Amino acid sequence: METPENQNKFNFFQSNTAKIIMVGILTLLLLIPLEFVKNLITERAQRQEEVISEINDKWGESVFLYGPILKIPYTFYEETLSINEITKETVKQKKAFTNYAYFFPEELKAKSNVTTKVLNRNNYESVVFSSKMKFEGNYIHPDFSSKNITSEDIQWDKATILIQTTNLKSIKDEVKIHFGNTNFTFEPVYNSNSKNATEALETGYIDLEKILTDGKTAFNFDVSYNGSQQIKIVPIGKTTQVNMESNWASPSFTGNFLPDDKTKQISDSGFVANWKIMHINRAFAQQTFGNLPDLNQYAFGVDFVIPVNQYQQNERASKYGFLVIGLTFLIFFLIQSISKIKIHIFQYSMIGLALIMFYTLLISITEHSSFMKAYIIAGISVITLITLYSISILKNRKFPMFIAASLGSLYTFLYVIIQLENYALLVGSIGLFAILAAVMYFSRKIDWSK
Repeated sequence: METPENQNKFNFFQSNTAKIIMVGILTLLLLIPLEFVKNLITERAQRQEEVISEINDKWGESVFLYGPILKIPYTFYEETLSINEITKETVKQKKAFTNYAYFFPEELKAKSNVTTKVLNRNNYESVVFSSKMKFEGNYIHPDFSSKNITSEDIQWDKATILIQTTNLKSIKDEVKIHFGNTNFTFEPVYNSNSKNATEALETGYIDLEKILTDGKTAFNFDVSYNGSQQIKIVPIGKTTQVNMESNWASPSFTGNFLPDDKTKQISDSGFVANWKIMHINRAFAQQTFGNLPDLNQYAFGVDFVIPVNQYQQNERASKYGFLVIGLTFLIFFLIQSISKIKIHIFQYSMIGLALIMFYTLLISITEHSSFMKAYIIAGISVITLITLYSISILKNRKFPMFIAASLGSLYTFLYVIIQLENYALLVGSIGLFAILAAVMYFSRKIDWSK
């Protein structure tokens, strides 16, 4: 005969309170394998970044460009004082040094045609492009009066034209500029005169006195790149106009200036964007003396990247793993409490592991297919497995069919949230509120004392 103490102990461990505590502990324990799955997704994403970096390095990296810039050397003088050791008199000495002045165009127009494609290596892909860029504009006669530099100290015959750029190794053709009535060829240089030394293109010496006119002197040049990820241009013209066309349907406009909304066009076949920037829109002058400033902060352009890649979607899906496991266990617990069917903690564990397998299936299938197809295949596989297992546990088909419908609705709801960007929080909050209301309704008659 059992004592009252033994009866109370037995009743507690058989009560709904004890059961839900054990299910809750199991849910927390399942976060450990779920974390391993998240680490796997992170590892595969890092591997993708490495492969993309390797592809981009061989094809061509991002393009950053501003030019043309007139680079004109001039002579300036510094006076130094010294004491004659014999006469003890102070002697003034005048030393000559060479410095450089940089002048930007009065008008600058750029037209760029960008053709993108996706390169694949194993299970990874990267967006690359080929761009044909045409520049034209004009210069007015350089003015040194602000620095009190006389014409005799200006080395007009040793001027050059400079283009600051990156990705020199992926320029596809020789770059020449038609300036005035003469053609000049650019050569690659390491521009150590810049504040931040960079790669650049520079012509040989030009005698500006023979080329510049009293009015405006026109120029034009073309440059073609193989590149990846982005194109950025600095608006160095007193008036800068840029037109860019591409077959890329998901452009991300970046930098200090956005294109004109009235003329911007984005469709499934590509985009067209136009910029017009005046010198009053950016905080640097049309000429600079000494070192060429770092103007990267004033650049603008377009990013050519996949908006949401497969690993980002898998990562977002895995973040809802705790919610899926918790709600699925809650459904089984409610069925157990209402129907008085006993479900062992081991059976809960098998169901939880099946739910975690969804994410390993999802990441592995996604690498060989689209995220949507992988999600459907993984979802159907896990729902079918849990439904068949539920038939053997619950001994009928009514509850398993309810579980299958519930899991199908839950996975569909999560897929919608993953695809949404601006409204993900709103839709998710409404959905969770509805789920909470349903749980409160079905659990209202549970006797927690038993």
